[in-house]
Amino acid sequence: MFFGLLTLLVALAISTVAAYYSIVGLMAIFAGAKLAIAIMGVVLEIGKLVVASWTFQNWKTSPVTIRSYFIVSVVVLMFITSLGIFGFLARAHIEQSSPTTLLKERIERVDLKIGQRQTQINRYQGRLDTLDQALQRYIELGAISKGLRKIGEMDNETSLLKIKIEELENEIDGLADNKYELKNQLNLAMVEVGPIRYVASMIYDEVNETQLEEAVRWIIILLIFVFDPLAVMLVIAANISLRDYRKERKMATRTITVMPDLSDKTVIDSDNVEEYSDDDGNDFKILTWDIFKKLKGKK
Repeated sequence: MFFGLLTLLVALAISTVAAYYSIVGLMAIFAGAKLAIAIMGVVLEIGKLVVASWTFQNWKTSPVTIRSYFIVSVVVLMFITSLGIFGFLARAHIEQSSPTTLLKERIERVDLKIGQRQTQINRYQGRLDTLDQALQRYIELGAISKGLRKIGEMDNETSLLKIKIEELENEIDGLADNKYELKNQLNLAMVEVGPIRYVASMIYDEVNETQLEEAVRWIIILLIFVFDPLAVMLVIAANISLRDYRKERKMATRTITVMPDLSDKTVIDSDNVEEYSDDDGNDFKILTWDIFKKLKGKK
């Protein structure tokens, strides 16, 4: 009795958790009708367990058409529940992995900005080198006076280029600090998705994003194949245990009245007596075993 009730409680607990995950997952899929999906999910989950129990209890007496329809209904409802659980777990994985993807994209944009500013610095530095080479050429040719005039003409441009280079270098320093913070956030996010990478590495030698997503998908599929079906099977197992308990209790309380030629017409407990003798020494055999075998076969 205790084990039967325990099985029933475990079955109801698993079914309740599966129903919750399924309803949340279906609400995510059909976000426009959350309340309707919640009501429908609760009613169908209760109906599924009742149908499974009723079909088992009335298997021999119910028509084939009803049994067939109920079996198909239970299988379809199990598939719907599994679909909702898949949606729930998939959304949880997406919410966990999306910050990692966003952080990687932000780091790539920062790298792109740093590269653009470095290109501008190289261009400005190249212009400064060109001006220095021109000035050095004047000096080598002995045109010092002309070179001095050229220095005066290039002084404003040189100062402007140096200012721009300094501004760009400051921007690169700021972007580098931002990139460092983003990398720290990315490392923290990678810690959360790290376990699934280890699981994926058991299957693949080198884990990339596509293989990681495939590993997550297979794990979710394994979970949904044992989640709701286990609840339904436990409900049926609880029905079997409770039915057997009712049979045993019915047999344990049954007594057999032995009415030999005795004055007191003794009633003997069938659990403990196999033979009975009266005061005169007459022996009477009590066929308790054969009788109980017949009782045990009845519903």
